[in-house]
Parts: sequence; C-alpha cells; structure tokens
Amino acid sequence: MGKRCPCGTGLTYGECCYRFHSGEWVAPTAEALMRSRFTAFAVGNSQYLLDTWDPETRPSELGLDMGIDFYRLDILETTGGGPFDSTGTVKFQAFYKGLASGVQEEDSTFRKVNGAWVYSTGDVD
Repeated sequence: MGKRCPCGTGLTYGECCYRFHSGEWVAPTAEALMRSRFTAFAVGNSQYLLDTWDPETRPSELGLDMGIDFYRLDILETTGGGPFDSTGTVKFQAFYKGLASGVQEEDSTFRKVNGAWVYSTGDVD
C-alpha cells in the first residue's frame, strides 16, 4: 500500500483510496467517489464498484477485464457534488493500456443515497 494511488492525488494507496475501499471512510464528494471508483477499476475491486453504484442503475454483477490496466485519471470538470450537495457531475478521462490502449472520456452523474455518494450514470464520449 506504499505505492502511489492510481487516482492521481499524489498520496499512497493506503493514505488515499484504500480508506474508501476498506470502508474506513465514505467519499465526502462526488469527485472523491469518482477517484475511488477509478482506483477500484485499477486494482480490480469490482465489489466496491457495485457497492458505490446507484441502486436504481446498478447491474446485478460486474466483470472486470483484467487485461486492461487503468493507469491515469484526469478530472476535467466538476459541477456540484460537494459535501452539502445532493447531486453532482464529474467529467474525466481514464487512460488505459493492455489488450487495448486508449482514453475513455465520460461525463458521470452522481447522487447521494442515504447520505452517501453513489455513481448513477455516465455518458461516454
């Protein structure tokens, strides 16, 4: 856990997204949840992805392609999504390599359910 967190904050994984993945902390903002979800993709934590997905849009199961390595996240824009908001959006680029290489740009929508941020939907460019 001494390696840098994939989400790009500059902190180690143990100081950053691991705290969300372990349940020690709950993401305080939509952007923090987005970063923790990106890291979950990077480390292969599908259960965290399901747990932080809006119950109204969550799939029943999620298979991750282990041949893809997510290695960089750029947050392009956020709207709302703060500690006192109930909804928010995060526009980001996720860089990946492996069996395929590229950049996925997405506008993601988040909302609070029972006081916790969850991922609702995403529009991929």
